[in-house]
This record gives sequence, C-alpha cells and structure tokens, in this order.
Amino acid sequence: MAAGVDAIDWSAPWLQGLPRVVLDDGSGSVHEALNRAGAAPVRFVPQSALPLGTAYEQFIHDTGTVPTRDNLHDFFNGLVWLYFPHTKRRLNQLQAQAIAADGVQSVRGPLRDALTVFDENGALLQAPDALWDALRARDWQRLFIHLRPLWREARLTLFGHALLEKLVAPRKPMVAHVHPAPPAIDSVAELDEWLAQAMQPGAWAAKPFTPLPVLGVPGWWPANEAPGFYADTQVFRPLREAAS
Repeated sequence: MAAGVDAIDWSAPWLQGLPRVVLDDGSGSVHEALNRAGAAPVRFVPQSALPLGTAYEQFIHDTGTVPTRDNLHDFFNGLVWLYFPHTKRRLNQLQAQAIAADGVQSVRGPLRDALTVFDENGALLQAPDALWDALRARDWQRLFIHLRPLWREARLTLFGHALLEKLVAPRKPMVAHVHPAPPAIDSVAELDEWLAQAMQPGAWAAKPFTPLPVLGVPGWWPANEAPGFYADTQVFRPLREAAS
C-alpha cells in the first residue's frame, strides 16, 4: 500500500466531495486503483513509464498518461484528475505549450511557475465580497471573527494535491493559494468547467492568488473556535509582511 494512504481521514471537511479511492490490499498500486476509480481524461501508469530526460508535463500531453508513484503525493494528484478533469487537462495543455515555446529551463517562467503553484497548493473560494475584501487586506480578525457568520455563505474547494497531502497530518501554518470563483456555481463539475475556461495565460502568469491559512476556516479545525487562535502572527500575518 502507498505509504500514508491508510492515514487519510475521509471525514475531514477539505475532502468532502473528493472521490474515495481504496487500494485493494498491501500489494495494490496507486495507478491501478486510480484507473479503476472513475473516468479521468487520462490513464495512470507506473512512474517507470516516463522516459529518462522527458519532461513530465510534456509526456502527459503527448501520451494521455500520467506517471504515478506509489505515494500520497501522486495519490492525491490522481484524485484531483478525477475531481477536476477539465481543469487538470487545461493546466497540462498550458504547461506543454510553455515547454514547446521555451523548452525546459532551470527556472520556470512566470506562467509555468504560477500553474505549478496552483496545481500543488491552489484552492477556489466562493464567498461574499466582504470576506474577500478582508482576506485581501489580511484583516484576519475581521475575516474570521467579526464576519464569521458570513462563512455559512462561503465554500472553499481545495485543488492542490500537495496541500491535500500535507493535510493528512494537519498543521496550523498550512496555507492555500486561493483564487476567487463565482458564488453562483453550485457543483464541482460546473466549477471545473468554469475554471478550465478561466485559466488564461496572461492573467495566470501574474499569480492572481491570495494566501489563506486553511485551518482558520470556520468549521475546518476545532481549535479555531478560540479567538486567540488568530492572534498568531507567524501564521496570520499582516499585509505588509505577506509575500506578494
């Protein structure tokens, strides 16, 4: 069994809606389990299928297959392919186009860097304007305490597979790179279609994301019921200290 898969708490609020994939037994591989789980626009293959020296994203684009290791990181990557198939395909298309234009360099260009950040650590927030205003201002007391009732009208949907992996063992400092999504969208399938169309190179190269400590979201972590939870400036940093 892939290390850590048996430690996943499928009742965690950030996993609600994700397809639950179960490995058969101790010898089950992640790529086989993902292929059985649903109709992704790709097939999952062993990591050994990726030729030495071939760019991972380019290989996916050219073959329609995703090299997959038997670990938690690639397990969650596969789940997101099942959950957000249109967006993952669009993201891969943009990565492949950038590789074709610029080659594989030691440092990713702005677009590839932004796409990778979102792929690994991104999330979508559907929320009233007042919450977004407070979030962009890093006004954590207003966001999480004064406007706490407004979170009933908000929905945070995680996309980044590295973030999902880290949340198997939750820690207070974990931060998502959040992109706004229209509040009127009701389903993940609609959210997926919207995001795939919204992912345009010019806008995304500028990293249109806002940092959000995910365990501060009301209902996501019992400890945040105490107001003092948000007084930790090492996690809930004021705007002047936040990375751009």
